[in-house]
Amino acid sequence: MVYRSVQITEKSAISGGAIMKKLAIIGASYLQEPLIEKARELGCQTHVFAWKTGDIGERTADFFYPLSIVEKEKILEKCREIGIDGICTIASDLAVVTVNYVAERMGLPGNSMESTELSTNKHLMRKAFETNGDPSPRSILVSSISDLEGIKLCYPVIVKPTDRSGSRGITELFSAQGLESAIEEAEAESFEKKALVEEFVTGQEYSVEFLSFRGNHHFLAMTQKYTTGAPHFIETGHLEPAFVDPETEKRVIQIVTHALDSLKIQNGASHSELKINADGVIRLIEIGGRMGGDFIGSSLVNISTGIDFIEQVIRIALGEEPILVPSRKKEAAAVRFIFSQKDIAVFDRLRNEHPEFLLSYEIHPVTSEAVTDSASRFGYFLFKAEDREALLPYLPQPDAL
Repeated sequence: MVYRSVQITEKSAISGGAIMKKLAIIGASYLQEPLIEKARELGCQTHVFAWKTGDIGERTADFFYPLSIVEKEKILEKCREIGIDGICTIASDLAVVTVNYVAERMGLPGNSMESTELSTNKHLMRKAFETNGDPSPRSILVSSISDLEGIKLCYPVIVKPTDRSGSRGITELFSAQGLESAIEEAEAESFEKKALVEEFVTGQEYSVEFLSFRGNHHFLAMTQKYTTGAPHFIETGHLEPAFVDPETEKRVIQIVTHALDSLKIQNGASHSELKINADGVIRLIEIGGRMGGDFIGSSLVNISTGIDFIEQVIRIALGEEPILVPSRKKEAAAVRFIFSQKDIAVFDRLRNEHPEFLLSYEIHPVTSEAVTDSASRFGYFLFKAEDREALLPYLPQPDAL
């Protein structure tokens, strides 16, 4: 059965915002569309930069400029010509580099290029964590398997690119068999053609969403993550709020706050990924100086906290203090991604049993093509309820600890 894209979410109330400010947005894909929509809703004039490929943001922006998001100097020149008041992006590590480059050179709110490098290069991130005492896995930078000569690895290990997101190029190995090909795959996905070989951290995976403004960090939400597990750990679903006790949440907030300082993050959203094992030990996996993707930043945080995350990202980009008071009722929220007909069957069951839970969905025909990363999934469905437990029957089975 084929389903068309449907959107039935209500828009949150606007509690304030700058009028007629000029906001530059880096990226025009569906990931940036909620940001474009919210900026226009707040009365901002939107100036969107991206390579022209027919993405939705090309049509919805007030002004579109066909420049690749990596063309920092050209974008900077145009932003100076426009006289932008702020610049931002969501859910894109690559776009973050250009955002902060332009912001730094124009004296606009953002993060330094030093911070940008620390939060987009996983090797430099690991070094910063190690230097500052933040709990994270042991990691080895490699450009080929020969770099591991004389180094004894304790398996299992994770091999990943140094500078990608979206589960691209990630492999778990339980022995040396396949190590060379895993490194080659990670390097092929890496922009700088390097990979990390890291110790594997056990435990339930979570993400943590923060807002930072002038160096002050504000916790928003903790998301329980569901993944395919080994070897590629592709996200199958997310739930907010996560099932964690208050004391554990308090320790997570302390650890992430310290790590954000280690990465010198001052302004905007951040998306931290970590694991908590059966003994309660917390280990940081990575932190991005941007909003989380997979509907976490654009939808789940808003529903579960009552705070409009995207609006606050825009406010910070414009130099305005974020509004951290809920503007709507808090509810539990979840998203499940389509990998197979089994997921579509769960969607059908949800639509039959609790149609009132369903917020939006987009489901494409499931083919025989393997899902190798987040971009190759066959769709999603987003849902909410007052009771978090009511959502569990429609989520994937929890990951093994």
